[in-house]
Amino acid sequence: MLDLLAPVLATEQGERLTRPAYKQDFREREETIRDGSSWKLERRQHFEEQGSPSRDALRRGDWEEALQLLSDRRDTLAAAAQKEARRGYAFHRVRVVEKPLTPYVQWELHSQRQRAQCGQRIRVIPAERVAASESAHSLPEVVVLGGRTLFQVLYTEAGVANGAIRYTNRDLVTRWENYIKALYAVGEDVISYFDREVAHLDPPTLSAGRE
Repeated sequence: MLDLLAPVLATEQGERLTRPAYKQDFREREETIRDGSSWKLERRQHFEEQGSPSRDALRRGDWEEALQLLSDRRDTLAAAAQKEARRGYAFHRVRVVEKPLTPYVQWELHSQRQRAQCGQRIRVIPAERVAASESAHSLPEVVVLGGRTLFQVLYTEAGVANGAIRYTNRDLVTRWENYIKALYAVGEDVISYFDREVAHLDPPTLSAGRE
């Protein structure tokens, strides 16, 4: 268990954004970052991602097609990573994992492993390590951009993206960035985690109405 406690997020201190407004604001702010870094915490074990053909294939139960579609995007990911490197930008992800893996997380770890192979910085941490911060509720989905903006990404109960809350208080942003950095520091590289915990798994079995 990590003794460090996650900072509190008070929704009234942020600004609620619709999904389109969040996506636009995120993109515009991220594109201005030069010689800086961003930090993302991924906690939920199930998402209904939109706009991903591979995710759609998983939803249909076509595991081989889902993996093939991930493989097909490798060149695009590599080009994006090179572009970020040229402007001195580094995006870090921390993925909290519960066992047994949900079908979504099993699929996502294939995706994250590929991203890491293309140069992205991704580490995995078991849910037990963040238990101290989850006595009342699970950690939120959080992204800190360039040390200046924090987005609490919102989802419906089913895991569908539902906009975000934007925070710009510098002290709050810094405390959350430091918390995610602490998780990253004790996390395991996603490639080694994948090789040990995921590579040997059979295709996931989808339950009715949920994967």
